[in-house]
Parts: sequence; structure tokens; C-alpha cells
Amino acid sequence: MKEIIVIGAGASGMAAAIRAAQDKDAHVTLLERQARAGKKLSATGNGRCNLTNLDAAPERYHGAQPGFPVPALTAWPPARVLEFFASLGLRTVTEYGGRVYPASDHAGSVLDVLRLALDKPNVTLLTGAAAEDISRTGDYFRVATALGELTAGYVILACGGCAGSRLGGVMDGYRLAAALGHSRTALYPALTALRTAPDYPRALKGIRVDAAVRLKQGQRTLAEAAGDVLFTDTGLSGTAIFELTRAVGGQTGLTVELQLCSDAEDTLLDDLRARRQRWPELEANRILTGAVQSRLGQMLCRYAGFSGGEKCNALTDAQLQTLAQAMRAMRLPVTGVSGFETAQVTAGGLNTAEFDPETLQSRLVPRLYACGEVLDVDGDCGGFNLQWAWASGLVAGELR
Repeated sequence: MKEIIVIGAGASGMAAAIRAAQDKDAHVTLLERQARAGKKLSATGNGRCNLTNLDAAPERYHGAQPGFPVPALTAWPPARVLEFFASLGLRTVTEYGGRVYPASDHAGSVLDVLRLALDKPNVTLLTGAAAEDISRTGDYFRVATALGELTAGYVILACGGCAGSRLGGVMDGYRLAAALGHSRTALYPALTALRTAPDYPRALKGIRVDAAVRLKQGQRTLAEAAGDVLFTDTGLSGTAIFELTRAVGGQTGLTVELQLCSDAEDTLLDDLRARRQRWPELEANRILTGAVQSRLGQMLCRYAGFSGGEKCNALTDAQLQTLAQAMRAMRLPVTGVSGFETAQVTAGGLNTAEFDPETLQSRLVPRLYACGEVLDVDGDCGGFNLQWAWASGLVAGELR
């Protein structure tokens, strides 16, 4: 009997266990430190579970070795992953941007089919069983848990990263791999909120806009995205902002630039002149009435240097041009990012140079595998990280 221990019953761990258990001569023990499997998965996509993205090309992934995820993503592209889920009984729907969700619109449906697939005689799921230590003696691994010591010929590390600590993100995978001689890269929270100088965001808390955003260091653009932006009391959130946070790392001197209007500056200036003529006696800070949300309009006026004490007919062309420029490029100093407790994914992880990308087996320790977020691979927002979890888990579970 081939004894296999999978450490971590998140997305990649459950996929790896299901794949490994297809070998009828194998017995799989799936360890989970939480009281139930898939806790973090149940919260993804605002509880809807964006389980993959049809556009999951390698360029949507990041890490020290950009080519590392290619073999797994090629072996298990989104179409094949969806076939896998269909074989488990899951029905799915595809929405904008190639995002795929369960047809039930509920993450619980994804968990249900995974748990059902794990309900096999040759699979043992142990919850509340954190892996406390790991060692190798001869051809066997010894894994110490709160429930006792386990031995196996194969181990798959699927512990996830340290992001989402409220939902179970931990350092376990890095610690266990280090005990076997593996190293990791620096860790940063990704797909999380930006912290900025609070003056403007705090006044706009709760307002959501569609905008183009750029993360800049001086005149250099480090990252850019477009889409949903949410103002918070500490800065900016939303899917467009999430795309920028990986590039923050430990860097300083950063600003975030918001393009709140796509019209050309000359077009905006013509519109502002027409508004000045239409409403000469209106308070200046209301000149954007009907163009943008009222609080946002007043804040843009304040950002441009006038607060409403004057009337519209007192505004000069130079002031109107400054306002038009603010609508095209509102810049806020970046003070950091929200921490791992709210991040959706960890940037960084186990050094991928120490693993075979074709099999995800360790190059240092035979029959040790790793998959999912514990590795130095992270994807863009929109189902890309779960696609990596499924693909890497299914590859690792083959135990090649």
C-alpha cells in the first residue's frame, strides 16, 4: 500500500488528495489544521467562488521564475479543470472577463463536490490536525500532529500561504519545508488594499468608481490596471487596486494615480467652461454636478485647489484646467498595503528552483511535493489563483 500524506485541505490539497486517491493501491491521509476543510475556499469571490478563469495564460502569474507554472497550467488548463469539476457533479457558468463560477452562485457547491469526491475508503480526512513537525528517516517521512505521529512514503505540502490569516493563512508550509532543507523567497501580501495618505479617501469612504489606476515611483509606472476602485477610510480597495499591490513589495516613494475620467483633457476643459457659463452663480465646488458622484466631485474640486467659497463665474481657465487634470490623474501618496490578515494571496513562497515544474516534486528531497500558494507563484485577481491551485494540486497528486 502506497501511503501518502497531504498537508493542507484547501483547494490545492483537496485536488491533490482526490488525484492521488485515484490509485487504488494508495491510501491518502489529508491533514487540516482548521475544524473543517476548505474554509478559505468558501470565502473566495465574495462567497461565490470564482473557481477559474478561461484566460488563465502564464503571463497572468508572477514569481521569481516566471516560467515555472507553465507545465502545470498546460497539463491542466481551465477547460480540463472544468471537465474535472463536471466529473464531480459541479455545474458552472462563465461571466465577464472569463470568470467561472458555480451555477448555484455559492461557494458551498464547490466544497460539496470536493468533499464528496474525498469520501472514499482509501482517503482519511483529519481535521484539527496541524502538522507540527516533519522529518525523513530512510524512505519514510514522519509527520508529528496533535493527534499523534504519522508515517508515509510520500508527502504533498499544500499548506497555502500566510495571506488571509483570519481564514487560516499560516506559515506552516514554509516552516515544514525548511525542516527538510528548502528555502523561500520574501513574502508580501498581494490582492489587498492600498494604504494612502487618508485626507481624500477618508472623505470618500464607501464610494465606488470605475477607473484606470497606475502605481508609480517618480515618473516610472510599476503596475497599472483598470476596473473597480473603492475608497476606504485608510486608502483604496477594489479589484483594480488589488492588481497593483503585488508591485508594492517593500518599496518606498510610491504614488497611486487615478484616472477617474477617460475623456481627453481638452474635452473635459470644454465641458467645464460650458458648466461655468451655465451656472455662473453656483458654488464652485459643485461644478461637477451630474458628471460624477457629488462627494467625489466636491473632493476633486478641493484637490484642484478650490473649495466652493467662490462662484463658478470666478473660476479662471487655469483653475478649470487644473480640475480637468485632476480628473485625469488624481495622485495619492502610498504609505503601504493592508496586511496578510486581509490579503487574498501571498506573493512569494517556496523557492521554485528547488522543485521540478513538470511534476512539482522536490529536487532536494525525493517523494516530497508542493502545490498551490505555498510555492512562489501568485496570479492576478479573477480566478487565476484558484486555477493554479487546481492545476498544481492535480499535477502533484499524480506523484510522478
